[in-house]
Amino acid sequence: MSRCIYESPLSSRYASDQMQYIFSPDKKFSTWRQLWVALARAEMELGLPVTQDQVDELEAHLTDIDYDLAAKKERELRHDVMAHIHTYGALCPNAMPIIHLGATSCYVGDNTDVIIMREGLVIVRNKLVRVLHALTKFADKYKSLPTLGFTHFQAAQLVTVGKRATLWMNELLQDLNEVEYRISSLRLLGCKGTTGTQASFLELFEGNHEKCKELDRRIAREMGFEDTVPVSGQTYSRKVDAAVLATLSGIAQSACKFATDLRLLCHLKEVEEPFEANQIGSSAMPYKRNPMRCERICSLARYVIADAANPAYTSATQWFERTLDDSANKRISVPEAFLAVDAILNIYENVASGLVVHEKVIEKHILEELPFMASENIMMDAVKRGGNRQQLHERIRVHSLEAGRNVKELGLANNLIDLLVADPLFGMSREEMSAHMEPSRYIGRCPEQVTDFLAEYVQPVLDAHQDALADQAAELKV
Repeated sequence: MSRCIYESPLSSRYASDQMQYIFSPDKKFSTWRQLWVALARAEMELGLPVTQDQVDELEAHLTDIDYDLAAKKERELRHDVMAHIHTYGALCPNAMPIIHLGATSCYVGDNTDVIIMREGLVIVRNKLVRVLHALTKFADKYKSLPTLGFTHFQAAQLVTVGKRATLWMNELLQDLNEVEYRISSLRLLGCKGTTGTQASFLELFEGNHEKCKELDRRIAREMGFEDTVPVSGQTYSRKVDAAVLATLSGIAQSACKFATDLRLLCHLKEVEEPFEANQIGSSAMPYKRNPMRCERICSLARYVIADAANPAYTSATQWFERTLDDSANKRISVPEAFLAVDAILNIYENVASGLVVHEKVIEKHILEELPFMASENIMMDAVKRGGNRQQLHERIRVHSLEAGRNVKELGLANNLIDLLVADPLFGMSREEMSAHMEPSRYIGRCPEQVTDFLAEYVQPVLDAHQDALADQAAELKV
């Protein structure tokens, strides 16, 4: 790689080799050749003048691509598909006359795009499953550990560390369902011709409509699809690209929510991302442990969310049976969305597998706020002892204001319990008051919710995708 030309950080720093291969020239152009083989084979089987020797010759040269010759031909012809036809034909002189017979450029271009997107989505699906697996272990381990809940990033009723993790997981399950749907619903373009009418194939088959339909079916089966799109112009609808990137954007949104929560928890020193022994948090401040991995998730997620607008605009502005203002945009927007989501999930799995929980800090923060949260239970207890609910409510309000002032203005500890113990209207000892200060009394059904969620919704997914769990996690490059 020359250091004098731009290279995408998605390739050099972030995305896995596995995902990069899916969008590599070798994958693209060898898939073009597979499609040309499938076309030739189907045409031969349906009675066109294509021989088995020609099909065999094409199959023998699926991957030995002369990129220098292809580049030379493209400079000469100004057409990438014709350049590769001539490059393929140079290796297959016997089959050269029938390569691409009846087809238009989108036969190889669009069908390959669908194939590549489906394979990319499979990689994304498997990585989502592994992130869910990592979070499952975390959620189960900490399902009963109380922690402050936050609304508006202000202390609210207690939740548990594990219950909060299920919120992240629930969004990932939604994303996984979306990915599964996209994988199952993608269809090849098939052989539809220059304006989608199959006119060239109808001519080749001398007016036989059934053979035109069967050609589509045979190519679809050979390429691993059940069917092709029912109707099209020259291309498949660009809404397909928009839908796929919307799904990827959804994953980015979920990951960004998780990473943002972690960045806030890191500030609170309650939960932190993994930090390696020799890792440097800041070049200027050696003591810092910046949440750089979660920040990177948020950064890449922002890119994906913005990138998803590209195919939406492309879909909205296609003219009639086709225009070519999609091509340059698709070459960038679709691959880079996949590469960025791949990188996001690599980091997400790394972080989720090594989260560090500081239980004493969490406990300290709870105890700072728990007197306020316990005040309603204390009031109910005092009412049971014969107290007046309205009078007790007013006294708690007054004492709470004083305790809040001590905390916020004087920097003192929360002394609400001391104030309530000293108030004869409550008539309760410190021991009786303290009985209301057990955090586990305020977490509701959090442990049970985690257990039920993992058993009913997550474990069936993990069981269905054991192969994904067997894969090794991608190593972070930086």
